[in-house]
Amino acid sequence: MATPHGVRQSAVPHAEPGTAPDAASWPSERAGFYALAVIVFTSFITFLDQTVFGLLAEKMKVSFGISDFELGLLLGPVTVVAYVVVGIPLARLVDLYRRKYVLAASITALSTIMALGGMAQNFMQLATTRLFVGASNSAKGPASYSLLVDYFRPSRIPLVFALLQLGYILGQSLGNIIGGQMIAWSNRLGETTLFLGMEIFSWQLVLLMLGPPGFIGAMMLMTIKEPPRRSTPEARIITPEHAPLARRVAAFIGLDAMRALWARKIVFLPLLLAVAMSAIESQGLPQFRTPFLVRTYGWSEAQIGAVLGSMLLASMIAGVAAGGFFVAWLAKRYKDANVRATAIVMICTTVVTIALPLMPTGELALACMALSSFFGLAGAPAQNAAIQRIVPNEMRGQITAMYLFMFSVFGALGPMVIGGISTFIVGNEQQLWKALLITAAVFMPVATALMWRSIAPYRAEVERLEEMGR
Repeated sequence: MATPHGVRQSAVPHAEPGTAPDAASWPSERAGFYALAVIVFTSFITFLDQTVFGLLAEKMKVSFGISDFELGLLLGPVTVVAYVVVGIPLARLVDLYRRKYVLAASITALSTIMALGGMAQNFMQLATTRLFVGASNSAKGPASYSLLVDYFRPSRIPLVFALLQLGYILGQSLGNIIGGQMIAWSNRLGETTLFLGMEIFSWQLVLLMLGPPGFIGAMMLMTIKEPPRRSTPEARIITPEHAPLARRVAAFIGLDAMRALWARKIVFLPLLLAVAMSAIESQGLPQFRTPFLVRTYGWSEAQIGAVLGSMLLASMIAGVAAGGFFVAWLAKRYKDANVRATAIVMICTTVVTIALPLMPTGELALACMALSSFFGLAGAPAQNAAIQRIVPNEMRGQITAMYLFMFSVFGALGPMVIGGISTFIVGNEQQLWKALLITAAVFMPVATALMWRSIAPYRAEVERLEEMGR
């Protein structure tokens, strides 16, 4: 029997089209939580790379003699150039093939590229490796969400998505601690060292050591069981099995999913724009944490990693727990609880991020960073669940990719925006704090207003879906 995408039932199992998701038996929760644990581990590897790469920012600037704007390009936009080109088509693979294979291929490619960055001989070579990091990451998020939504009943999804944040939490917190110590170790080797007969900067050994754990994660992904996909009552054939080639290509590159989003633009547009605006600040700040603390307060990478890592670990775990309880409490009162919780949390994030660069001491600045992470993680599960609640199953991979596309692409612009403001507007790169202040004061209030604007249409969409039995 063919699936709605023209893939044989034996290749990607589905519940029968037209049946409610609960009509088919669910996988055991034991299998689901094992899959979740493996996905969390692979997410940890991804965010470990991002965190340690950010810790190395000041060293890369000095070693390659680049400006803050060029550093911002390396930390942000370079990683999503390939994502822009191949992100949506690769996410289509999530809707067509076994998702554990897509995830395993993604983490394998990512780990290889991480290690290659350790052998770069100049700025352009290093930038090229980061270019492909974005491409290898493009299908990982959609595959993870799609897999987990089919493993667990809807009532368990908020908890599962909260636990999924552990990959980010551990990558950010332990990444700072581990990365700080690795950088301190590389400092003792001198400015340069030899690897396979080539001279590299000593800090590049840190990048070389980040690759191997990903291969372990890829092997672990191959051991999880692929759950059956579940079709909703309104599921329909999106691309007929014998459709013309042009029709199939259009579906593959995401045109059908874009049309579905545009048809419900009153719901999706303000929600996605809010995500985009907040991502500029939330993803730009972490990449410039180390340069900011080094230049403003004279801290070293090892000091930053030791203190910031511990603070982030505590604040992020507390944020996920508090966010879960908060959205559950709101859900008893509002059908729009997911979006409402995100909007409330965004107000708190706005206040903290504007205050952060104004702090008189490094310790207070770090405390603001921890609070920003607390509020960010408190809103993340609700924000992710909000999208998954209203997207059609048969397009979940691509629409989730578009949501992550907005977050990733605009988030990648964050470092460039901060670096550009520092280089071209502030004009004094030692006063990086001014660039952080301007970025937070401009983008976070806009993001908060857009998220509040999303509440009413989101509530109406949830009510519409409930009437349809979903």
